[in-house]
Amino acid sequence: MTSGTRPPLIRTVASTPAERRVVRALALEPGGPPTLRARVAGRVIRAVGRSAWEFGPDTDAGLLRIQRATALLSRFQAVPRGVAIEPQDLGPASGEWVRAGAPDPDKAFLYLHGGGYFFGGPRLYRPFSWRLSAATRRPVLMLDYRLAPAHTPADALEDALRAYDLLLERHEPARIVVGGDSAGGHLALALLLALKETGRPLPAAAVCLSPWVDMLCAADSHTANARTDSLIPAGKLAALGRRFAEDKEDNDPLFSPMRGDLTGLPPMLFVASGTEILRDETRDIAERARQAGVQAVYQEWDGLVHVFPVFCDYVPEGKAAFRHIAEFLLSAGA
Repeated sequence: MTSGTRPPLIRTVASTPAERRVVRALALEPGGPPTLRARVAGRVIRAVGRSAWEFGPDTDAGLLRIQRATALLSRFQAVPRGVAIEPQDLGPASGEWVRAGAPDPDKAFLYLHGGGYFFGGPRLYRPFSWRLSAATRRPVLMLDYRLAPAHTPADALEDALRAYDLLLERHEPARIVVGGDSAGGHLALALLLALKETGRPLPAAAVCLSPWVDMLCAADSHTANARTDSLIPAGKLAALGRRFAEDKEDNDPLFSPMRGDLTGLPPMLFVASGTEILRDETRDIAERARQAGVQAVYQEWDGLVHVFPVFCDYVPEGKAAFRHIAEFLLSAGA
């Protein structure tokens, strides 16, 4: 790929130390050892983020405590000058449009945030969403879907379908991309399967960052990487998954996209860290997609925190991920 087709965040000439650091970060590739900044960030995230979930109560009150804490944190998430934020009403849910750089108004990226279906939101993700808009050159609709414990993943899927239908009213399907991370990656996959089942037009491509593919948490990495995952306590996620999967049929795609029929889905990019508990199921669904005839790309980065692109302010590899997302969308014709 030539420098002319790269996203606008790439700088080919760097005249200051800060610019040179940005260029070096953007040039990072999967397969190498984690940078020093990534290792330090992982330790801090483990001490703060993972501990807050791991040692909290397994009750609705425990979920709400984390939900309130992250909502407070989101108030301090700023964006650079020139980034436009516009609210979007979506019935019982809401969202916000994020536009950075020079996005193409004929395109759109529907993004579904992570957070175990019980925390997170567009404001918390602003450092991520503006970079996603700039790198992919398209407006990003960050969905603020309804959260547990008051709501269920099924409610979140209804919200995602409503948001996608809004995009279909404004854009050709070939101009739409969907994506998500962690629980939002699960929701993105469930959305694709629901679109297929209901006969709606599918988007041009999908991006799944460390998706929580299987609520039963049955993959080997849930055990093998239980100690090395810097963000997610394996036991807590498994308990949450059992709660959400209760009374679901084994072939329910919302219960587990891993069990869904992936035939006919659009090109997909899957990204994971080699040390996180969701590594194996991300690998597995990428392989299942390829076997179903889907153009699927899997990237595995070594030693990084779960959904490291979301921590792009602190993890250099997170900044590099936006280039890889942009290049994937170009290769997929999206």
